Amino acid sequence: MTASQSSFADASPDQRQEIIRDLLERTPKGILIEGTWRDASGGETFDVENPATGEVLASIASGTEKDALAGLDAASAAQEDWARTPARGRAEILRRAFDLVQERREDLALLMTLEMGKPFAEALGEVTYGGEFLRWFSEEAVRHYGRYADTPEGNLRMVVRHKPVGPALLITPWNFPLAMATRKISPAVAAGCTMVLKPARLTPLTSLYFAQIMLDAGLPAGVLSVVPSASASSISEPLMQDERLRKVSFTGSTGVGKNLLKAAADNVLRTSMELGGNGPFLVFEDADLDKAVAGALAAKMRNMGEACTSANRMLVHESVAEEFGRRLAEAIGAKKVGDGTEDGSEVGPLIEKKALESISSFVDDAVERGATVLTGGERIGEKGYFYAPTVLANVPRDARAACEEIFGPVAPILTFTDEDDAVALANSTEYGLASYVFTEDLKRAHRIGDRLDFGLLGLNVGVISNAATPFGGIKQSGMGREGGAEGIEEYTEVQYMGMENPWS
Repeated sequence: MTASQSSFADASPDQRQEIIRDLLERTPKGILIEGTWRDASGGETFDVENPATGEVLASIASGTEKDALAGLDAASAAQEDWARTPARGRAEILRRAFDLVQERREDLALLMTLEMGKPFAEALGEVTYGGEFLRWFSEEAVRHYGRYADTPEGNLRMVVRHKPVGPALLITPWNFPLAMATRKISPAVAAGCTMVLKPARLTPLTSLYFAQIMLDAGLPAGVLSVVPSASASSISEPLMQDERLRKVSFTGSTGVGKNLLKAAADNVLRTSMELGGNGPFLVFEDADLDKAVAGALAAKMRNMGEACTSANRMLVHESVAEEFGRRLAEAIGAKKVGDGTEDGSEVGPLIEKKALESISSFVDDAVERGATVLTGGERIGEKGYFYAPTVLANVPRDARAACEEIFGPVAPILTFTDEDDAVALANSTEYGLASYVFTEDLKRAHRIGDRLDFGLLGLNVGVISNAATPFGGIKQSGMGREGGAEGIEEYTEVQYMGMENPWS
């Protein structure tokens, strides 16, 4: 019995264990080169752990420099033919992959729950979200237009076309194992680029399973190589030093992103960087508090707070801060924490022990500086990496939770006095990814939106990510956009061809 044959949610405990064993056995654990799964060149492996239990799920081939370069060899050899593949052919592969993701949605969701910790129901939501990038870019592939026109002087005719940038290195994070892979692979396929994917060390299983889906959908051998490794630098460094690589797309921390940008400079690589965040969640005195609390719950607790778009700081007008805090604490405190494979679980574990220790330190620092714990504030259990969903009130502006990215289920509440104070507080960060504004005054919403230095803004909503929209930040949150009509541009170069005007 497999997850695709029988609903995991309806299975008995014994059946669930059987489904899990079968799924893990069927999931690839090697390195994908030229359409074939193989062992690492050095024969080494690394373990993937279940953060809910601490148990080892599987041992994965740990790629080396030799494996990385083999992947680039394959990508370089396939690039010319793949670039000449008609857009309709690339689109149909993406559409078939979308259909296969829907057919195998329970397998994908269960893998994410096992290796990353998110509850099974939420993981199913990621399958829907991640799959939409395949469908969206299957449609964009055939609508990526250029230009044909006379120059203003009339002496030339110009053809402006978009060509694939070439072999790309895609580096994905651990927190959205499917969606971050589809968000990078889909536009690269649509544009006609070959790829080497380096999945996150903590959550490679979902990416490996998805890579097999791409093969099953008809992606030619060599177009996509996948090289998991216990050492990210052993893969990225040799590839970025090789002149055949022309593009790198990275999602992860700002610190690592800066190092990659420095490395990319040597070969002047095209880069897309989706980095850290410190998202402000602004609640004005005229806000609908029911909407605001629901939005805060969604923006903060999605993925256990382990999301770059998470509402990191709750900035609330002083006149409604106490009421907002009470309602938010009641809603967050009611969330059921537990293993994501168990019925009713709403909040899973943090990804690893280091993350658990980091969250504890944020709360301890805030309390030492005078913050009040309204709910949570402690680790749950001894097995796994569970932390109680937490709301902190009266958080001072110099607390670490107000200044740094938390990446966990902790909601610090700070107060402001007026619009100018709110904007200054929201912008007082080096990051500029996601922001949220709750107000019933449309003019105020536009004023605040004009003044906020963030690439994304949710107005009276707590979840705004969508495959059809351009996702990305400014300042130290990165550069470039993923998704939307803009997403395919990241994988193309513009070529202008001038020719004699036949009428001149």
